[in-house]
Amino acid sequence: MCVKDAEQVSQEMEDLDDSNNKKTWPLLCGGDFFCTQMENWDDKDSPVAMLESISEDAVATDRKHNVLTNFVPTLRSGEWSDIGGRAYMEDTHICIADLAKNFSCNLMSEEAVSFYGVFDGHEGKGASHFVRDHLPRVIVEDAGFPLELEKAVTRSFMATDAAFAKSCSLESALASGTTVLTAIIFGRSLLVANAGDCRAVLSRHGTAIEMSKDHRPCCLKERRRIESLGGFIDDGYLNGQLGVTRALGDWHLEGMKETGGRVGPLSAEPELKMITLTKEDEFLIIGSDGIWDVFTSQNAIDFARRRLQEHNDVKLCCKEIVEEGIKRGATDNLTVVLVSFHLEPPPSSVIQRVRVRRSISAEGLQSLKCLLEG
Repeated sequence: MCVKDAEQVSQEMEDLDDSNNKKTWPLLCGGDFFCTQMENWDDKDSPVAMLESISEDAVATDRKHNVLTNFVPTLRSGEWSDIGGRAYMEDTHICIADLAKNFSCNLMSEEAVSFYGVFDGHEGKGASHFVRDHLPRVIVEDAGFPLELEKAVTRSFMATDAAFAKSCSLESALASGTTVLTAIIFGRSLLVANAGDCRAVLSRHGTAIEMSKDHRPCCLKERRRIESLGGFIDDGYLNGQLGVTRALGDWHLEGMKETGGRVGPLSAEPELKMITLTKEDEFLIIGSDGIWDVFTSQNAIDFARRRLQEHNDVKLCCKEIVEEGIKRGATDNLTVVLVSFHLEPPPSSVIQRVRVRRSISAEGLQSLKCLLEG
């Protein structure tokens, strides 16, 4: 097809305008044409029926949207820990239902800010206990709490790490390190902050959603960060010494933290992930790496879900997770915190069958059947 030249197109547009000015379209004139067309429509194809169908779909969509977005979580938490196969217990944890109230802080909002944390110490329990005892207060006292929660949490991790360095300089027996994972729930917002290899996993209608990433030397992103700061990975260990790339403490390890104004490869800065909870979000599991050595994220969700469906006791569920971990041969300390967002147990999962379209004709199927039957 040839392309019309500009003059021809212009002339046709003028003719069309003149024609439109002289004619009245049938649909807009007296109602004969419109009535005739209405009679020719089937009831299901009529504009009224179509509008009703669209309206019903819109209402259904809005209803589903409102159910999800108007969800208000009802929090229940449980915890359990065990020394596992280690000679010393270096894990610790904390659960605070109302963070502001716990530290006598008056907030403008009536909604409670709930705080949960797991701390996995190494080379002693000094760092894990120090962070457990101080980090929550530092967060509450930050100027950004609770409206700028992400900034407040990040600053508080760094400030607590610096405070621990000062304590170690006064008391060398405290020298140690700890990984830290915290979860804060404020209204429908869930904020997870992680520095280390503890892990938080959310159950969304039975599907495991990882809310944190393990900070290990094998992680390519962490390796690049470490090497850019002059650090190195040797045999799977940071600077040949640590199995994690982020932690609080470890100031006694040479070349790990900031010295002489230079930033070291071991970072106390947490990675953050924030989501808005909906009715489909069932519970959150927070565990030290001893749990994840023997459970995959989905396996832990499946195990906890079955137990909650049986007895709906969050603390007992945590105990059963730890006991199962020991049965599976866990050699590390084990700590788990479970936060449920509902009073009811998780619903039974419905397996949806996937519809597969045929990619072969009926004649082809018949021919294949004859061939197979010989």
